Amino acid sequence: MFFALLLITFLLAIAVSFGVVKTFDKPINSIFQRVIQDEISNVWRKYIKFAAYVVGISGGVRIYQLEQYISARHKDTEVLVLNPERWTLEVYRTVIETLQSLAWMYLVVFVFALIAYVIVRGFEIKHSRQKAESGD
Repeated sequence: MFFALLLITFLLAIAVSFGVVKTFDKPINSIFQRVIQDEISNVWRKYIKFAAYVVGISGGVRIYQLEQYISARHKDTEVLVLNPERWTLEVYRTVIETLQSLAWMYLVVFVFALIAYVIVRGFEIKHSRQKAESGD
């Protein structure tokens, strides 16, 4: 039963991560093309995809939490039994933890992208002002 739970949570974390990565693929692509304006933006986009899968799967499949079904946490306690209620709880926890991990990762990415955008925009405004002053 434990191996089935491990496999199900792993596949579920992959599926949720896939959905989130698909949802944010175009915005990430647009941001990197705007901020970086070079072919390397595609490499960064691929890296963010890879990082999202790693963060989503590792956040959704909590090995330490799943260990409670194969060994007791304390010396005088019993191993938890995988019943339908625990399955439901573990599936729900996998979805929520995957989404939470990905939300934090994308928040960090977007904060740094916003900072980079402000810097790039500042240079563009400065450059256009210099151009306007030299043209007069």
